[in-house]
Amino acid sequence: MLVIAVLLLVAVLGFAVARPFGLPEAVAAVPAAVLAVLFGLVGWRAAVGEVGELGPTVGFLAAVLLLSYLAEVHGVFAYIGDVAARRSLGRPQRLLGAVFAAAALVTAVLSLDATVVLLTPVVFAAARRIRARPEPHVYACTHLANSASLLLPVSNLTNLLAFAASGLGFAAFAGLMAAPWLAVVGVEYVVLRRFFAADLAVVSAVAPSAAPVRAPRYALVVLALTLAGFAFGQPLGVHPAFAAVAGAVALSVPLMRERALRPLSVLRAANPAFCAFVFGLGVVVLAVREHGLGRLVDALTPAHTSFLSLLAVAGLAALLANLLNNLPATLVLVPAVHQSPGLLLAVLIGVNVGPNLTYVGSLATLLWRQILHARDAAPSATQFLRLGALTVPAALVAAVAALWVGLRVAGM
Repeated sequence: MLVIAVLLLVAVLGFAVARPFGLPEAVAAVPAAVLAVLFGLVGWRAAVGEVGELGPTVGFLAAVLLLSYLAEVHGVFAYIGDVAARRSLGRPQRLLGAVFAAAALVTAVLSLDATVVLLTPVVFAAARRIRARPEPHVYACTHLANSASLLLPVSNLTNLLAFAASGLGFAAFAGLMAAPWLAVVGVEYVVLRRFFAADLAVVSAVAPSAAPVRAPRYALVVLALTLAGFAFGQPLGVHPAFAAVAGAVALSVPLMRERALRPLSVLRAANPAFCAFVFGLGVVVLAVREHGLGRLVDALTPAHTSFLSLLAVAGLAALLANLLNNLPATLVLVPAVHQSPGLLLAVLIGVNVGPNLTYVGSLATLLWRQILHARDAAPSATQFLRLGALTVPAALVAAVAALWVGLRVAGM
């Protein structure tokens, strides 16, 4: 039974990585979930229960994806790119600092998908605009899309899955993860500055500047209010999904008045195919978990929140993220640590920082790679691995140390 479950999972992940003919991941995940039920690997009641548990999280994901798309239509990302290019004053090192600030904030507030899909092309264009080499800046986007997604529950689907099981409030989650988030961003910045020192030292004449992009004030205010809704609504019993939907509605109204929004584009932005992929993957991972992997993970997972225990859990999560991809790794690990918020947050450090080691660690990284291929700027696999080998271990240790201190201060 375990062999069949593992084969189904490998088939789903292999399809998601390769995406033959550009087909969505759900094309493999949904049939695999059906086969898991038909083969008796998962009871149909358990499968329905898994889908039901994932429902609110996946709905929230769709709302955040839509919010990011509408922000792009309003010109938020074009404005960010213009500000970064202008403040760089033609100096690649200054542009890298601006990109770090933008990518860290966009990832935290609008999720890693927004950073990969919407910010990366803007950053690539900004680097070309000041005639800088784009590699340091686009690598910053993919690294921060993963590692800077530690801060808020809304920053990453892995966070949403763990947040639902953690018992923590929105503010408590953010408070405990703020120090690890800062630690990881700091490590990434130091390493990328040194790793790309030669590229950042190349300064060319700045291209003639166009007129400044006007700040999309309405959209920025709506996004700020939506973020406030995430933070203050949850203690009052309001699910963050309602704040995301409210923000999306507020952003869509002026666009609909101007007829700048098409229903099909809205549906595509919510990415129902990816949502179906998450549901299917959840059922397949449940099959693997129930037929042996769950017991193995339970045996390997420590029960305490000492520094070494937190580091062990984060390391295990990073390893599984690079073997299985970070989403199934989260689905496997959360049931083993859900009784301990500290261990759960250590899992998130592992599954969010760990994917910077290999291409397959995160679907977002694979998507980033496709975006650069489309611009004839394909990243080097060797360079990606070398940079990951320098950043991931250091970032894991720094983030876990910050989390351990935060847990001690909070008395957890």
